[in-house]
Amino acid sequence: MSTAILTGPPPAGSSLEEDLRSLGFDVRVSADAAGALAAVPASERVAVVDHRFVGHVHALRLALTDPRFPAGATEGALTVQPEARASLTHALAAADDGESLPGLLAARLEADGVAVHRPDLGVLVAAVPDGDEARAKTLAETAAVDDEAVRLRSAVKSRDGFFTTFCISPYSRYLARWCARRGLTPNQVTTASLLTALIAAGAAATGTRGGFVAAGVLLLFSFVLDCTDGQLARYSLQYSTLGAWLDATFDRAKEYAFYAGLALGASRGGGHDDVWALALGAMILMTCRHVVDFAFNEANHDATANTSPTAALSGRLDSVGWTVWVRRMIVLPIGERWALIAVLTALTTPRTVFSVLLIGCAFAACYTTAGRVLRSLTRKAERTDRAAQALADLADSGPVARAAAATLGSTVPGRAYSAPFWAALAAASLLLGPLVAGSGGTWRAVLQAAVYAILAGVAVAQPLKGPLDWLVPPVFRGAEYGIVLGLAAQSGAPGALPAAFGLVAAVAYHHYDTVYRIRGGTGAPPHWLVRAIGGHEGRVLAVTTAAALWHGRGFTIALTVLAAAIALVVLSESIRFWVSSGAPAVHDETGEPA
Repeated sequence: MSTAILTGPPPAGSSLEEDLRSLGFDVRVSADAAGALAAVPASERVAVVDHRFVGHVHALRLALTDPRFPAGATEGALTVQPEARASLTHALAAADDGESLPGLLAARLEADGVAVHRPDLGVLVAAVPDGDEARAKTLAETAAVDDEAVRLRSAVKSRDGFFTTFCISPYSRYLARWCARRGLTPNQVTTASLLTALIAAGAAATGTRGGFVAAGVLLLFSFVLDCTDGQLARYSLQYSTLGAWLDATFDRAKEYAFYAGLALGASRGGGHDDVWALALGAMILMTCRHVVDFAFNEANHDATANTSPTAALSGRLDSVGWTVWVRRMIVLPIGERWALIAVLTALTTPRTVFSVLLIGCAFAACYTTAGRVLRSLTRKAERTDRAAQALADLADSGPVARAAAATLGSTVPGRAYSAPFWAALAAASLLLGPLVAGSGGTWRAVLQAAVYAILAGVAVAQPLKGPLDWLVPPVFRGAEYGIVLGLAAQSGAPGALPAAFGLVAAVAYHHYDTVYRIRGGTGAPPHWLVRAIGGHEGRVLAVTTAAALWHGRGFTIALTVLAAAIALVVLSESIRFWVSSGAPAVHDETGEPA
C-alpha cells in the first residue's frame, strides 16, 4: 500500500482524492505533513501532494507511481520510495512555508543527494494554480487534452523498427490496455509470449507443412505479445526487477528455441535434411551481432569529446524521413527478422529459412560493424575507466587468460590498436588450424587452443581504452562459438551438432546475462562464476581436449555434459541474482534493434 498526504482539504469539486485513490494511494489530509509522515509505516511509498493541484491523472501516475526511481516529482506532487524516507523527513523538518510544499521538498531532496525523477509530461497538465481565475483556466486546459489517448501513445516506444511501428503497435497498444483493465501483469504477458514461441517451435519440429504454417503464425503472435508486455509496463508503470530479467532473456530464448525446432523439423520431414549446422551458425551470428552492439555502446557510454564526421553524416541522414526507416530495416531488427522467419517458415523449407537468415544477418552485421568501425576511427574521444572495465567484463576472461595477462601481457607494450590485433591473432591461431588445415580432433588443436588462451590474455592485459578495443569481446565470442561449431561439424558424430547447439546456447545465456547486469549498473557476474565455467579460453581448451580424447558418441556425450554443467551453474546464479532485491529494474526503452 502507498500513502498520499494532501497538504490541506482540496477545493470544492476537486477530484484529487479520487484520482489518488485510483492510483492505489491511501489518502490522508493534513496540514502537518511531518506528523502525517511519521504515522506512515517506513516500508511504504509516500507522496506529498499540494491540495490545490490541478492536472491529469496520468501526470500524477507518471510522477508518483514509477517504481524504478527512489523519488519522483512534478509540479505540486512529490513521492519517495522507502530508501529515501529519511531524506524526506529531514527536508520536511527544514522546510519553510512556500508556494508549494512538494516543490520545496523536491529541491531539498536533490540538495541532499537524492535523484528526483521528473517525467516529461508533454501535453499533460500538472499545476498548482493560484486563485479561482487561474484554477478555472487550468481546469479548461486539462479538459482540452485526452490523457487516456496520451497514455496509449506513450505506451509505445518512441523509436522502434518499421514492422513493429506500423504492423504491430497500432493494435498491440489496445491489447496492452485490455490486459491492464483485467489486472494482467507484464510478466504474465511475457510468459505467455514465451510459451507461444515454444509451442511454435514444437509445431516446427513436427516437420510437416501444416506444422510449419502453424509455427509461422504462432511466432508472429508471440511477437505481438512480446510488444504488448512492454507496452503494458509503460501503460500501467508496472516495472519490476523480475520483469527486467524476463524481458531481457526471453527474446533470445524464444528465437533460439525456434531455430532448434526448425532444425528438428527438417530432420524429421520428408527430406530428412540436417540443418543443425545452419541453425547453430544463425545463433552464433545473432549473438555476435548483439555483442558488437553491446560492446560498442558500452565503450562509448560516457566517452568525452564524442564526435566524428561519420556520426555527423548519420545525423544528417536521420533528418531525411525515408532514410530513417530504410536504415532501421536493413539491420534486420527483431520485428523484421521474426516476420521474415515466420513467413519463410510457413512457405518454404527450414534450409531456406536459415540460408536467407544467414545472408540477411551477415549483411546487417557487416553494415553496422563497418559503420561503427568508421565512427571509432574518426572519433576523437577519451574513454573512461568504467568503459574499459565493462569491456574487460564482456571479454569473459578465465584463469588462464588472466594469468597470461599478468605475466606475458605485462611485458607487451600497449598501443592504440594492440588489443584488437592480439585478439584477432588469437582467433586466427585457434580457428585456422582446425577449420582450414583440418587439425580438429587432434592434440595439435589443443596446442593451438593453448596459444589462443595466451594471446587472449595478452589482448586484455592493458586497459581497453583504444578506438577499436570494443571489438575484442565479439572476436572472442566468434572464436569460442566458431570452434565449437567447427569441431562438432568435423567430428561427424551422431548428435554432435545438436549438443554443440545446446553448449553455445548455455554459454550465450551467460554472455547476455553479463551484458544486462552491466547495463543495470551492478557490474558483471562474480569472478567465482567466471572461474567456475572456465572463461572463454578455458571452455575452448575443454572442447578441443574433448575432441582429441573422444570420437563418435563420446564427443557428443562430452559436449552434452559440458552444456548441462554450464547451464546449471549459470542459470542458478543468474536466477538468484535477478530475483534478489538488489537487482536493477532496467527495461529497454531505447528502441535499439535486438
